[in-house]
Amino acid sequence: MPENRPTTYWDYIRVPDLLALQGGVEHDEGTPSQDEVLFITAHQVYELWFKLILGSLGEARDLFALPHVPDDQLAGVSRRLDRIATILHIATDHLRVIETLTPRDFLDFREKLFPASGGQSPQFREIEILMGLPDEARLPYVSDGDYRDVLREPDGTDGWAASRVLERLADVPTFKDAVEDWLHRTPINGSTPDDDADAGVVVAFLDDFLARHGVASVAQADHAAALAGGGEAEARLRERYAAASDQASAYLRAEDVAEDERPRRRRIRASVVFIETYRDLPLLAWPRAILDGIVAVEQRLVIFRQRHARMVERIIGRRVGTGGSTGVDYLDETALRYRAFSDLWAARTLLLPSDQAPEPSGKELYEFRYEG
Repeated sequence: MPENRPTTYWDYIRVPDLLALQGGVEHDEGTPSQDEVLFITAHQVYELWFKLILGSLGEARDLFALPHVPDDQLAGVSRRLDRIATILHIATDHLRVIETLTPRDFLDFREKLFPASGGQSPQFREIEILMGLPDEARLPYVSDGDYRDVLREPDGTDGWAASRVLERLADVPTFKDAVEDWLHRTPINGSTPDDDADAGVVVAFLDDFLARHGVASVAQADHAAALAGGGEAEARLRERYAAASDQASAYLRAEDVAEDERPRRRRIRASVVFIETYRDLPLLAWPRAILDGIVAVEQRLVIFRQRHARMVERIIGRRVGTGGSTGVDYLDETALRYRAFSDLWAARTLLLPSDQAPEPSGKELYEFRYEG
């Protein structure tokens, strides 16, 4: 383009380039049917959405990776998380366009895809990796093979897709690790990990919180038992509430992790509960918005997976996937199991009404302060 030529919309957006990308495996725009063009275009749009998600998620990770996260930057991160959740919401609704294909429409060109598959989207794998989904949590994509196997070139070499994923695996910390480092540094009742007495402060907070949680659990059990009318139903309810109370204690004390990892995990979980419990304190308002934004993003990912599975089932039933996966069964299982921020979800099971929560120590430390 000449240096002094005015900018046009089609040049800025590169419309001619975009419109020349729907030629399919034949690289000929006149060959694919309109149904196939729809299928190609829809997935190209997804890849553009994924690019935007990776950019925003990377910015958020970079901020939390700092040794000190400036409070005045948290609002910007919250907006980024809201943008990601919104994109995922739209991406989920976007599946309605693909559902305008009837099963026979899709079957007319499905053979062209073999062995290509949506599981070969390196950007979606990058989103999972950057969010913090560990490799050991992954389901085998085809038999017992590594999920990265399907990202390699047909001759087995690492091409563009596999190289992107390998680079992302080396790009540490993940968003989850960076956020957990930030949570680990969060002051609890005014105490930070650098304070000599911090471990005792954290345990004291958890002891107080769990004592009140136990009282609330007994009261709820009494109420439920009274409605049950006695007998075996009452006994089962009381047993269920008692088990839930024991589980809450074991979880917050991090008894489910190795002993050497327990102090760190215990403090992270205590920080989540502290932020959620005292969310109305001014200096905890944005941290709580961040936690809620992360849950919203992960919720949208779960919904996207579930909705994707139903779209696939509607169009091709329970056939084996073009890439060799179990198809809908695989998609359903990932929707059930793939979550990076399990501690943020678990905290919602444990929270207390504000009038039953313990009074925070050093409350003034979490108030806005102005020195004229």
